[in-house]
Amino acid sequence: MAHEPARPSRGERLGNDAATGALTLGFIPLVDCAPLVVAAEKGFARREGLDLTLMREVSWANIRDRVALGHFDAAHMPGPMPIASSLGLGRPAVAMVAPFSLGLGGNAVTLSLDLFAAMAETTAGDTDQFRRFEPMAVGRALAIVLRDRQAAGREPPTLAIVHPFSSHNYELRYWLASAGLDPDNEVRLAVLPPSMMVDGMIERQIDGFCAGEPWNSLAVAAGAGVIAVTKSALWRQGPEKVLGLRAEFADRFPEQTAAMVRALYEAARWAADPANIGELALLLSDPAYLGTPAAIIESDLRGTLTRVPGTAAEPVADFLVFHEHAANFPWLSHALWFYAQMVRWGHVDHTAAHADTARRVYRPDLYRAALAPIGADLPRASAKVEGALQRPTPVASRLGRMTLGPDGFFDGRLFDPDQLDQYIASFRS
Repeated sequence: MAHEPARPSRGERLGNDAATGALTLGFIPLVDCAPLVVAAEKGFARREGLDLTLMREVSWANIRDRVALGHFDAAHMPGPMPIASSLGLGRPAVAMVAPFSLGLGGNAVTLSLDLFAAMAETTAGDTDQFRRFEPMAVGRALAIVLRDRQAAGREPPTLAIVHPFSSHNYELRYWLASAGLDPDNEVRLAVLPPSMMVDGMIERQIDGFCAGEPWNSLAVAAGAGVIAVTKSALWRQGPEKVLGLRAEFADRFPEQTAAMVRALYEAARWAADPANIGELALLLSDPAYLGTPAAIIESDLRGTLTRVPGTAAEPVADFLVFHEHAANFPWLSHALWFYAQMVRWGHVDHTAAHADTARRVYRPDLYRAALAPIGADLPRASAKVEGALQRPTPVASRLGRMTLGPDGFFDGRLFDPDQLDQYIASFRS
C-alpha cells in the first residue's frame, strides 16, 4: 500500500534496508505508475523476495531529489530525468541508471476550450485533418491563432509541463517547433505538478498543458479543456516513464536491482492483459494511489479517450502500452533521443563525454541479466532506428518471437542513434 511522503530521520539513507529486500519506491499519481502498484499489490515483488513500500509524491522535482538523497531506493520517473541528473542539469550531478521502462505513451496535450475554439475557426484548409486531431493540422491552427494574438498585442498563452527535464517538455517542444512555433518565445512554458494541471485550467492560470493520464481526461470531465494531441500521435509507441535509481544503489545491491526488474516485468505483463483491466482500474483508483474515478482510469487502460466535453469516447491507437513490443526494454536509442532534445533546446552542450553519460544511463545489460534466467524474450540489439517502423515488424530476439512497432513520428523524421551528430545538426540548419 502507498504512503504519503515522509521525511527520513537522521541516518535513514540509501540502502539501509535494501540488503533485506525492504525497498522504498517513489511514484506520482498517474496511470502509468501501474507496474509499481501491481508489483506491490499482486505479489510479484514478494515472489522476488522484496518488501516494497510505495511513497506517493506531489512533484517530479521531489521524486528526483529524494532518489538523489537516498530517501527513495528507486522511483517512477520520466525517461529524461535520470539522464538530466547524471549530467547535472538543474541540480548537482548524481549518477542514475534506468534498467527498466515502465511503458510507452500515455501523455497528451490538453488545451483550453477558448483556445481550441479559436483554432477550430482557422482550419479552412485542414478541416478534416483537424477534426481527426492530426498533430500537424492542430499545430498549424495553433500557430495561426498565436500569431494573430501577437499581432493584436496580446500576451502569449501559458502551457504547463510537469518538469523541465521530462518527456512531456521535449514532446511538446517537438510538436510546437514542427508547426513553426518557437517554444521559448511564442508561448510561455511553466512547470506544475500533474495533479495541479486541472485546477490551473479551471482557474484560467494556464491555457493548456502536457501531462500523463488521468489529468487530461479529468480536465475534459471538468469541462475545462480539449485533448488536442496524444503522445501516441506525436510518436507512436514513444518512450515515457522508467524505473530510475542511483547508480550507486545498482552497484551495491545488484540482486535487489535484478529482483525489482523481474517483479516489474511480471507486473507490466499482468497490467497489459485485457482480462485484468477492470481490476487494475479499481486498484489504481484507490485513494492511496490515484484517488480518481475507476471509469476514467479504465478508459485510459483500454485506450479510449473522451477528447471534447460532452462527446463520446474514441479509440486511440497504442495510447498506453505496458508490455507488448518490448515496451519494458531500456533502449539506448530512447536515451540518446532525449539527450538530442536536451542539446537542441540548449539544456546541455553536445560533447562526446555528455553523449556517453546519457548512453550509460539506460541499462539494457541489467535488464538482460535480470530476465534471462526466467526465460524472457530479449531483443538482440540495444538500440534501433526510431520512427522507422510503419507496421508491426519481427526483430531478432533471444526466443525469436519479438515484434516491434509501428513507431513513427508524426512528421516522418527518423532518429538513427549512430548518426547522433547529424541529427542534432539538422535542427540548426
